[in-house]
Amino acid sequence: MKGEKGFALVLTLVVTALLVAAAVELIHQVYVDTSLNRSFRDGQQASLLAESGAYGGIRLLRMVLSGQSGYTSLSDKWAVPFKQEDETGRIEITISEESGRINLNGLVQQTGEFDPYTLGMLQRLGTQVQIPEGTWNALADWIDSDDLPRAGGAESSYYKSLNPPYSAHNGKMTTVNELSLVKGFTSDMVAKLGPFVTVYANQPGTIAGQSVNVNTAPKEVLMALDSRIDSRTADRIIDERKVAPFKSIGELSRAGVDSQVASSLTLIARTNGMVFRITARGFVKDAARTVKAVVRVDGTPAILSWQEY
Repeated sequence: MKGEKGFALVLTLVVTALLVAAAVELIHQVYVDTSLNRSFRDGQQASLLAESGAYGGIRLLRMVLSGQSGYTSLSDKWAVPFKQEDETGRIEITISEESGRINLNGLVQQTGEFDPYTLGMLQRLGTQVQIPEGTWNALADWIDSDDLPRAGGAESSYYKSLNPPYSAHNGKMTTVNELSLVKGFTSDMVAKLGPFVTVYANQPGTIAGQSVNVNTAPKEVLMALDSRIDSRTADRIIDERKVAPFKSIGELSRAGVDSQVASSLTLIARTNGMVFRITARGFVKDAARTVKAVVRVDGTPAILSWQEY
């Protein structure tokens, strides 16, 4: 009898332990499912906030640009970061102007020949950020439509010999990061060039392939516009545009730019921009989502690129 009672006690303890373990597992599973549902819900809400922020940025650009003509500048309202927080979450919006950068796709003309203005600008920029001059030949081969390599360049025959193999784009680049696929361009070089170049034309169809906004261009780009714009002149341009944005290229004389230099810049520079990059971030509790949109605001806004992650 004592042995039977002891066995029953052990059996009861085992069954109790199994029930407790099952209950703990059930509670854990419910907690995990609930947490996943909450995380999914928070992520969806963060995505909606980020998307609304991007569209809000477009509306802000339309409102600001419709109220002024002849220039866009870093003193405009769109250039001020926007933040808002409520009981739902938080949204952050920043807008930068792509038009203050050098358009890489302007390097090659429709004929397949170098655009001399863009080549000169990239060479001068390359000297500042230590990019070997020969790499521009490889970039031109990547963009042009033929398969005839330039000196030091490369076409599909070279890229297909790599592991993994791929073909030359033979067309306009879609992102700046595409540079990492081009012969001679290292990740460090792409990072150095990133703040100063774009793949979007400010004014499509310009003769020189470039249309850089001097009101938003960084110092390095200003110096790349013309060999006669040195560091001091670029600094004066930046100081002057803070006082009052330039409304015409001729007004660069306020910064001591020679009239002949200003005249030559009319082919490759402007005082307004049409292409902007909007970065909108939405935050809901621990969830965060980002939308990066590139838009052309010239009449009816056009979305040129949309990334969400």
